[in-house]
Amino acid sequence: MAANSRWTRERAWTLLNEHTQSASLLKHALAVESCVRAYAEREAGALQLSSEERTGLLEIWSATALLHDFDYEQHPSLDEHPFVGVGILEEQGWPHEIRTAILGHAEYSGIPRESALAKALFACDELAGFLTACALVKPTKSIHEVDVTSVKKKMKDKAFARAVNRGDIVKGAEELGVPLDEHIAVCIEAMRRDAEALGLQGTCAQA
Repeated sequence: MAANSRWTRERAWTLLNEHTQSASLLKHALAVESCVRAYAEREAGALQLSSEERTGLLEIWSATALLHDFDYEQHPSLDEHPFVGVGILEEQGWPHEIRTAILGHAEYSGIPRESALAKALFACDELAGFLTACALVKPTKSIHEVDVTSVKKKMKDKAFARAVNRGDIVKGAEELGVPLDEHIAVCIEAMRRDAEALGLQGTCAQA
């Protein structure tokens, strides 16, 4: 996708805010974006993309992450989300690649995850939410205090963040072809880079 594409992160952020008022949902979108973008950077490197191609890929992957739940606040039921949102995106002409990835992040949609983008979105969605929960229970409320060992320990605690599907986290890493520990580490590092925007810098801000 060319870097001058109209389907930009900026446009996605605007659309997300038109449909979402919840601060927690906006921060979730940003957290998923942080993680997905980390994998976009890996993908761009693996494909040896030119600077322009790399910029275009990052824009598309960021936009997809930001928009994956943009209809959720107004249409939270399984019958509507993410189908209503994808319908809006189709009407506006957003690319098939983005719409298919968003459909695929919902297991119940029945849409297979075939692209690298679709696999990354699914793998990062639940994990980003879980990492946020792990950070917020720290005394410092900081993502900088979260590590792989503590995350895996929390994953075994069924009473903690029980709405998060642990199976999806594991399956997501498997679909990416990345060991679970590495996947968790990648996402922690990505969210640390954007800690301030995610509200997870906490009281132990690090350089």
